[in-house]
Order: sequence, then C-alpha cells, then structure tokens
Amino acid sequence: MKQNIPFPEYPRPQLKRDSYLNLNGEWFLGHAKQGETIEYQHKILVPFSPEAKASGLGNFVVQPNEVLFYKREFEVSADFLKDITILHFGAVDYSCICYVNGKEVGFHQGGFLPFSFHVSKLIKIGKNEIRLTVTDPTDTGPQARGKQKLNRGGIWYTPQSGIWQTVWMESVSVDYIKNLKITPNIDTKSVEIEVETESDSILVQILNGTEVIAESTKKVSTLSIPDMELWSPENPKLYDVKIKTKTDSIESYFGMRKFSIGYDGQYKRLYLNNKPYFHNGLLDQGYWADGLLTPPDDESMIREISLMKEMGFNTLRKHIKIEPLRWYYHCDRIGMLVWQDFVCGGGPYETWKVAYLPFIGWNTDDTKYRFLNRTDENGKKEFIREMDETVSLLYNTVSIAVWVLFNEGWGQFDSVALTKKLKQLDSTRTIDSVSGWYDQGKNSSDLKSLHLYYQKLKVPKKEPRVIVLSEFGGYSLKTDGHVYDEKKLFGYKVLPSKESLQWEYKKLIETELLPLIKQGLSAAIYTQVSDVEEEINGIVTYDRKVVKFDIPFLKELNAKLTYH
Repeated sequence: MKQNIPFPEYPRPQLKRDSYLNLNGEWFLGHAKQGETIEYQHKILVPFSPEAKASGLGNFVVQPNEVLFYKREFEVSADFLKDITILHFGAVDYSCICYVNGKEVGFHQGGFLPFSFHVSKLIKIGKNEIRLTVTDPTDTGPQARGKQKLNRGGIWYTPQSGIWQTVWMESVSVDYIKNLKITPNIDTKSVEIEVETESDSILVQILNGTEVIAESTKKVSTLSIPDMELWSPENPKLYDVKIKTKTDSIESYFGMRKFSIGYDGQYKRLYLNNKPYFHNGLLDQGYWADGLLTPPDDESMIREISLMKEMGFNTLRKHIKIEPLRWYYHCDRIGMLVWQDFVCGGGPYETWKVAYLPFIGWNTDDTKYRFLNRTDENGKKEFIREMDETVSLLYNTVSIAVWVLFNEGWGQFDSVALTKKLKQLDSTRTIDSVSGWYDQGKNSSDLKSLHLYYQKLKVPKKEPRVIVLSEFGGYSLKTDGHVYDEKKLFGYKVLPSKESLQWEYKKLIETELLPLIKQGLSAAIYTQVSDVEEEINGIVTYDRKVVKFDIPFLKELNAKLTYH
C-alpha cells in the first residue's frame, strides 16, 4: 500500500492550535472472531473503515461477534511534548479499548462522536505504539447507528466499523484552553464568549480581518461588535477569535446571526436575523462510494457544498450522521444553513409500523416504548447522553439552524420531554422534534414537519406551528456506468431520461411546491444530494462524477423559492 496521510488539515477549526500530530495513514489491522488469536493480517488506510474501498480493503463487513485489532507505531520528538499530551479520535464505530505503549488508557462507546484520552504518563520521546480493539453490533444492538444495516438494501446501507474519522495528538501546557462556548446576540450587537481553562491569565481578542475590534481578560465576557455585519448564506461573514493564556494560544471564529420563529401576519415562519427566510434545501446523507461515511478528502466536501450552493440551494439537512468538524466549517464559511439530525438507534426497524401505518393516519404515544422498539433502557440513556454531547460539539457552528430530534419514528421515545431538555441545552436553534410522522401534538415541537413522497404536496390548514416539508421528491434517474448495482435500483419516481427528470421536477416545484409558500410553508428539503448505493434519487451520482440536472435550470427554479 502506498503510504499517504489522508485529511492532513487540523481537524477542529474552532479550537485550533499549533500543537498537532496527525496519526492518519497506514495502520496494521487484525480481524478475528471474539476469543481467537490476534493476527495483523492487513494494512489499512486510516481513517477509512475496513468495509470501505478507500481503506485498501473493502472486502468484508465486520460481524457482531468479531473484533478489529488496530496497531500503529509513530515517532514523537522532544520539542512536541509539553505538560499534557492528549490522544484524539474523531469517531470510532462503535465500542473500543485503547492501549498506548502496552498500557490501557481508556474505553469508549459511541460510533459518531469524538473522544480523547490523556496519555501524558505513557508517551515518550522516540518510538511509540497505539493499539485499539473495536467491536460493533451494527443493527443487532440498540445503539445509535443511523442507516447502517448488516442486511443492506433499499434505504439501508453498507455498515462500517472501526476508525472512520481523523486520529490525532496534541501536547499542551497546564494552562491550556480546554473548550469554548460562543453565543452571538445580534439584538444587542454583542457576542458572549466562555473560555474553559485553568489559567488565571487570559486574553480574548475579536478580529475583523487584521483589526482587533474587541478584547477581554475574563473567562466569561460579553463583547460588543462595532459596525456589526450579519452572517447569512448570501453573506457568510465570519469574525476571527484569538485566545491566549500564558503558554497556550488558540484560534477560533464566529458569525453574527440569529435563528428564531416569527409571525408574518398570517403564519408562523422560520426567521433568520429577525426576518422571514425560506429554507430551500436538500437531504444530505453524507455517504460516499469509496469511503462510505468518510468523505474522500477535505476538497471533496468543499466541492459538494459549493456545488449545491451554486445550484441555488441554501440548506442541507445532515441526515442521521455527524460529519467531521471541517464539514461544518466549510458550511460556515461558504454560507450554507444546516439542519442537524441526531443519530438514531433503538430496536429493529419494522416497515409496517414506520412506513405503512403513518400513511393511513395512524399515530402513537411515544412514551409507550414497545410499539417503536425502544424498550432497552441503556440504549435510551446512551441516546440522551449523545444528544448532550452532540449539542456541545456543534454548539458554536454558525450554520446550524435546526436540530432534528427523531426521524420517521426510528427509535423515537419521549420526544416531548427530550425537546424540553434540548431547548435547555440550546435555546438558540429551532427544534424539529419529530420529522415525518408520529407527531406528539402542537405543544411538542417548534415545527409541523411533513414527509411527502407519493402524495400531492399540501400543508395542513390552521396549523399553529411553523410548517416545513422536511422531505419530499426523491425523483430518480439511473445514470449508466455510475450506479452501485445495475439490477437493483430504488427510487420514489424513476424517470427514463434527463429531460423527463427535469420536466417532472419543474412541474413539482412550480405547480405544487411554490403555491404552498403563500399557504404557510417555511422550508422544503428535497431528497437528495447524491445517490446512495442502489438508491438513485440524487442530484449527483454516488461516485460524484455526473450531475443529473443542468445547473442553470436548478438555479432559476430555486430563485423562485423565497418570500416575496
């Protein structure tokens, strides 16, 4: 395998410092049933999972009774080491034990969130070794897993296991800056910055370009922004932040923006910066032909976000996945609103409950856990813990406008209580508690969230909440030479040609969707950015080599989807 270092960029753009050792690249990998002898049979390119072609493997799916064994040696120089050394993992699916130089340093469960271990006492100058053991129950367990399924097909995709985001190390001083919380307030033209550090000496500076426009020496400070410039998709203005202690310094950024709900005289609407703003977006599942949940590289993320914006979309609904932090950074700086789903889990998916009953108007109380297969107490507790961690991780992201708690009943439980908890964690975003169906009533969510594929598009009358179409469309086109499986294809409405696809799409937007804006519709999320495996309803193909629509055609249509 040719040695290279994928994702060399600093992985945490809103808490960036000079101390950085990238541990991506070639690792040794063992793959065995539990209890069998460890043998490192493979070399793997981290951070790609063994199920992904980009890893150099891609020829097996890790089973629930199997273990992955990772091993990597690396060099540490004397000038790198400071008081505290921290080993970071962007994401490992699902359960892992980490060893450094033969000693266990920690255990972690959860396949979509970053974690770290303090390894100061074990790291040494010169050669060091990391070992990682990983297990993953995929869809046989109640844990958060998204759309991964051992028996993949249709809307369920090839699962992945092990390391799938950047592995890296930093070494810091005792007074290092541990975390930041940044809350802009456009109404007072100020920003609150909370700095977590043990240091008693701190300097916070806000810059507009190269000019320092505000500064503070407090851990918690509210700073005025002179001549405030608002962030929006049309004007993605970011302010830089520099924070220093005696021996540590970091760089960060923020945008001055406000997400809220307002009343336009007839309907409740989604507001951006105290004005009605129509969220015109795409469902974005973040699956890639060679990397599965791991993008190919930083540039691929930039190209895709930029392409969707060039087409005239202003929103991406990140569907049941948490991306590497650099993806959110690119949305912030390019100017793309984000609806962020929490990653679902729970018991088995039962089609008749989640796909069929809602179409005949069936509803259920989601505190009755058996119906939606949420009886496992540990699974519920883990979901709540990961909800807290997700909000903490992404709170500073400028572009996140909406939290999506549950999707189409998958693993749904206690949505009313969890919505209240989520509002306590973050009062600055709108909450879509139940996207699709199994709505818990007008007092349960900020939004009335609709999924319409086979029905004519319509909105409910006299709805007191903001009305959003959080999934619709799914018009599909097979692109010869660019499909995952020539024989197995899935789509909501399969069209024979590009011309027919564009004609049907234009009719859908102009005759069905556009009139609904005057009837109270505040957002529309079309399915979807790309094909995923045999699902062929993407704007682009799974390999990202073919754009199925003419870009000027989409741009012209999207220009109509706004408030007038």
